[in-house]
This record gives sequence, structure tokens and C-alpha cells, in this order.
Amino acid sequence: MTSVLWFRRDLRLTDHPALLAAHDEGEVLPLVVLEPGQVADERPPARRLRRSLAALHGATGGALVVRVGDPVHLVPRVAEAVGAERVHITRDTTPQGRERDAAAADELSASDRELVTTGSPYAIGPGLVRTSEDTPYKVFTPFARAWRDHGWPEPAGRPDVEWRREADLLEGLGDDALPAVLAAADEEAVDGRAGEEAALERWRTFLDDDLADYGTARDRPDLDATSRMSVHLAHGEIHPRTMLADLAAHPDGGSEGLQRFVTELAWREFYADVLWHRPDSAWRDLRGALADLPYDEGPETDRLVTAWREGRTGYPFVDAGMRQLAAEGFMHNRVRMVAASFLTKDLHVWWPVGARHFLDHLLDGDLASNSHGWQWVAGTGTDAAPYFRVFNPVRQGERFDPDGAYVRRWVPELAHLPGATAHSPWDHDEGHAHGYPQRVVDHAEERREALDRYERTRA
Repeated sequence: MTSVLWFRRDLRLTDHPALLAAHDEGEVLPLVVLEPGQVADERPPARRLRRSLAALHGATGGALVVRVGDPVHLVPRVAEAVGAERVHITRDTTPQGRERDAAAADELSASDRELVTTGSPYAIGPGLVRTSEDTPYKVFTPFARAWRDHGWPEPAGRPDVEWRREADLLEGLGDDALPAVLAAADEEAVDGRAGEEAALERWRTFLDDDLADYGTARDRPDLDATSRMSVHLAHGEIHPRTMLADLAAHPDGGSEGLQRFVTELAWREFYADVLWHRPDSAWRDLRGALADLPYDEGPETDRLVTAWREGRTGYPFVDAGMRQLAAEGFMHNRVRMVAASFLTKDLHVWWPVGARHFLDHLLDGDLASNSHGWQWVAGTGTDAAPYFRVFNPVRQGERFDPDGAYVRRWVPELAHLPGATAHSPWDHDEGHAHGYPQRVVDHAEERREALDRYERTRA
């Protein structure tokens, strides 16, 4: 019997429960359905997705089917064409994904076919870690403790799949996007290789070379000491269970770096859990306490937001991060927090404006982590009393880029400034000699304004 495996953000063949479920039924037709805009989109996330799909096509021995269209209608038609009674998927826990999958299940059932959900992109599926009162966790620390206590299954193996090759039966079912996907395999990429093999190779390198120092070096964007696994996780090229199993077996199991890395994985799972229970928090404040907080709008604010997006705020640590995002589709997490704080607290702009810009450009864009990470900074999310947290972009730069190397890498107008002076060019006689812009706002004044707005809202 033939079944369809509908790939989404689970672009691998190892530790893939839905693939195992499909394999148990016989031949498997591997299917990807893209939205029309994803084929020609030249932004970093869309290009990265196409390269990952090209790697998956090779891993399936050329059997991968890639079509363009509305999956709610297209997937059932593909299943009918190949005589599949079941379509297997990994559970999508995002609000839009849940709606889409419910609609696809209804469409399939109309022709006596079934959408079978197995596994999720997380070590523990969102919604499964609950308090002793059987309620969702609202704060990270107790969630992380319960998450660790809950535990997760061992990684699944990699089956020897018999792939169904019946592309001729699918003529007329959506536009064939495979040529565009295969063309992406030859693209030069600043973010490294894509696909499951690349993910596993990068993971092994991190375990061998960088894990030991991760606890102390992870906040230093100048050192490039992070795992860079977030991109692979976002595309499902590796499952977090695989990573956790490797960490559990690692000889440095009690090290600060290893435990810190597990905590970072827990943050990813926590934010997914929050979004599962509160799908409205994807683009709205999780907590309503600051619903009346005033934000700036209008032409002048638009000008400032454009300067922020383009890395021309006059604050080097912020600008370096925004320029790295534009060039690589990546930004170090410490710099993400500083850039987000600048937009929300210095420019007084509501966080979804920045969150959408990040999702449009980040290769590791993840709705739950992105939206709730922004809310953590903005003060509207899971943190108990965070609005007083206003990152000083100069002090953050001096602390986490102490020699200014990260800034000089991404802001060449400041390459002539030595050491930490790159973080405050206005204090140097030649600081603006090569065209670096003046500061668009005064941080100290805007910090006071942000806190004043908060106090007025509370009152």
C-alpha cells in the first residue's frame, strides 16, 4: 500500500516518527507543497528553504515531489492520484498550521482518506508539560524543571524506505517547483550547507569544538561561539531529541556549557508551549497589563524604523546586528535582544513591527520563539516584571564585544576606530569621518521616556 508523507518543517529522514508511521504501511510518496510566493522569493528564508529541499530530494533518491498550490486542496488530490488512503504528517503546533491541517483533514475525510499525525518538532509536544493543577506553565523556570523531569523518548531510527516514484500520475496537480528547488542546490550561500547531512555535521563539530566553552562564550558575537543549530532546527533537518540524546551521552554531561545548551533548548520548547495554549499571542501581547501603553506612529517614526532596519541608527552594536541580519539572515541572540530593545524602548514602536521584520529575514525564523522573544524584551510576555529592562546599546556592546571586533566586521565605517571606542564613535575625534551616521535618538532620554510611559500606564 502507498501512503503520502507530507513534509513541512521536518526535512530529514532520521528520527522522524511520521516517516516511520508511513513506512510501516508500505511505499511512501514524499511530498512538499509550497506557496506560490516561495518559489520566486529571493529573501534569505525562502532561498534557504529551497536549498534544504534540494538536499532532501537527494536523500530520497530523487523521489521528492514538490508542487505549488493550496495544500488543503492539493494534498488530497495527490493522495487520490497515487491511491493513498493515508497522508502522514508531523504535528504543526502554530496557529496557522493547526487551522490548515484541520481543513486538510476534513478535505481528506470527504474522500474516505485520513490525515495521520505522528510526533512534533519538539522533544515534548506542546501542551504535554503541565502543572500539578493540570494547567499550563506561565513562567520559564518551573516549566524547564518540569520539562526535564517529564523526559522524552529516545530518538527514532532511520528506516530503509521504498519511495514511490509516480510523478507521471501527478500531471496537472499544481505547478512543479522541483526545477527551482534543484537550481537552489548550486547557489552559493553565506550561511553554510543545508539539509540533514549538514545539520548532523555541524552538530558534531559543535559538540567536539565549542560545547566546552559555550557557557561563557555564547554571549560573545565577536567569537562566533554559538552552535548555529537554530537554522537546522527551524527546518527540521535535525530533531531536538537527537541533540538531547547526544548531550546525555556526552562525557562533559555536568559542564556549565552543556547544561546551558539544554536550557536553551528548553526555552524553545517553552515558547512553543505558550503559543499552543495562547495562539493569539503570535501577534498580540500575551499579557494585557500594557494594553494601553502608547506607541509612536507617523512619518517620523517610519523614518526611524527604516534607519533601524537598515542599520543606520548611529548605535554601532545595534547597527552591526541589523546589517548582519540583512547580509546573512542571521543575528546573534544577544544582539537580537539589544536590537529589539532599541526598537521598542528607544523608538517606542510596538514589538510586532520588529518581529515581522525578523521573520522576513531570519533563516532560523520560528514563530513561537520569535514572537515571544520579542515580547520578553518588550515587557508584554512571560517575564514577571520586565518592562524596567532597557538594554543600553553602548554598555551591551562594550561588555559582549569588548574589543569592538563584531562592530568593525559589520560596520566598515568604524573600522578605523581601535578597541572598544568603536561602540561610541561620538567620543572620538574621527568617529564619524567615514560616513557613519549620527545617533537618531539619545538613549538616556528615550529610556526615561519609556519608563515614564510605563508609569503613566500603570497609574
